[in-house]
Formats: sequence, structure tokens, C-alpha cells
Amino acid sequence: MNSKDFAESLGGVITWNINTACNYRCSYCTQRHLKDRTRRGGEIEAFLRTFAQLSGKWEIKLSGGEPFLHPQLTELVAGIVSLGHYVSIVSNFSATISRLSSFLGAVGDHLKVFSISLHREYVNTESALLEFTNKINWLQSHIPIHSSVNVTCVATRDNLPHLVFLHNWFTSHQITFKIQPEKQDREVIKYSPEEELLLKKLGGHNQLQEIVFNFKGRLCWAGSRYFTLDDRGEAWRCYPARRYRKEYLGNILAGSLQLFDTPRPCLYSYCNCTVPIERNMMFIKE
Repeated sequence: MNSKDFAESLGGVITWNINTACNYRCSYCTQRHLKDRTRRGGEIEAFLRTFAQLSGKWEIKLSGGEPFLHPQLTELVAGIVSLGHYVSIVSNFSATISRLSSFLGAVGDHLKVFSISLHREYVNTESALLEFTNKINWLQSHIPIHSSVNVTCVATRDNLPHLVFLHNWFTSHQITFKIQPEKQDREVIKYSPEEELLLKKLGGHNQLQEIVFNFKGRLCWAGSRYFTLDDRGEAWRCYPARRYRKEYLGNILAGSLQLFDTPRPCLYSYCNCTVPIERNMMFIKE
């Protein structure tokens, strides 16, 4: 996809960690259980004012922490929708049906993707997995026809022996299942050749057929039509940029956000977030 095609296809995508609170304490968590930094209502309005200035219709992908613990999630989502933008969300799916229903009422037909993280340290029995699955089926029956639901699971050492079963389980229940490689200290853990073969047979990272992506030197829209945002308003070109403290784009709450005007070369040997890849933001090499 060239620059003109992409610019005309979508305003852009933001991956926004709206809070740091989480009710889970997974042993493999890359955020290392940050303390709750839930923002005040006035700051939510500041985020929405910035989103109102974005050109085109953007997909704003909410995560955390656990986004359903944010006390103003419904109001936030309603505000995003009122601006004409779309919402995706990443959740551990521990929220009640009532809380989920409030979210669905606020997002309406502006929901794009509902991504559910399966944490086997919490969904660890057959009955719990069945309850989890039935809840997903309920969700699928209540979302717009153009929206999608998927389940992701981190390929930890403990999870590796169960991934084929889980893939078959969710497939049999008409639920898309994706695996994600485990990351520690900013990098994917070392898998054996046999383990890599298994992960690729299951589709690779988010069904994109690879385990580790390297786009260093390739032009990418990240920083222009895509950026990451945290609960404090800090914006970075992408997740690798944030991890290595490069290509800072400013702070929304301080009014200093400044996006790039054009695509720029990727500076990183490991692209650990698949959003730019899935949204065709990487320029194909000739």
C-alpha cells in the first residue's frame, strides 16, 4: 500500500493505555503491575478535545491495565463515538455482563475489535474455560455485524503444551484464537526450533505467520497515522519507540502533541506491536 492509498483509507489508529489499574497479577506481565494512576474527569475532556482535532475517522484502541476498571470508561467511549471515531478494546474479560452491556451501549456501531486476553493463571479449570467461552458467545451475539471478537493467549512456557487444545477449543466454538509470543526485558523469549514450529503452525503472532518482526529501515506511517498514548498523555511513535525513549511526540495534556507529516524509516530491529502491521502501515519493499 502506498502513502496515498493509506491516507485515503483511514484517518489513523491510536493505541491508548487509558489506565494502569489491573485486577490480575499475571507472572509474565510486561507492565510489572503498575500502581493505579486513574486520571481525573477534566483530563478525559482534554484527551477528547485533542481527538476532535484529528483529521479523518480514527480507530482508538483502548487498553490498560484493565480498561474496564476505569471509572469513566462508558463516558470516555461515548465521547469518542460522538466525535465520529471508532473504538477497539483489549480486556482480560473479567468485567460483569452489566459492565460489558454499558460499554456496548456507549460504543454502538462504532466498535471495531474486541480483543480478549486469556490468562490461564486465572481461567485455569475446565469449568472456568467453559464459563469464559459462554461469556464470549454472549458478547458475539450483542455486537454489530461488522465488529470482530478474538481471544489472545501468551505463549508462556506453561501455556505451550495447551495451545493446540485451546486453538481447537475456540475454533469449535466459532471464536478466533490468536497466540502472542512471551516478552521479557523488551525482547521475545528464546524458543526452541520445535517451539517456533508449533507457534507458526498456530499462525504466529496474532495470525501474521511470524514470531518476531523486523522492519528496521522500512518506511512506516507510525508517528503520523499511528501512535501510542499512555494515561498521562505521553505520546510516542510506537511501542518500541516508547520502550527505548525515542521519537517522542509530546504530551496531550500539555498541548504539545506533534505528529509527523510523512512516513519515516523504522528505527527498531523488533516490532513488538502488530497494529501497524495489521493496518498496512508498513511500506512493502520493492
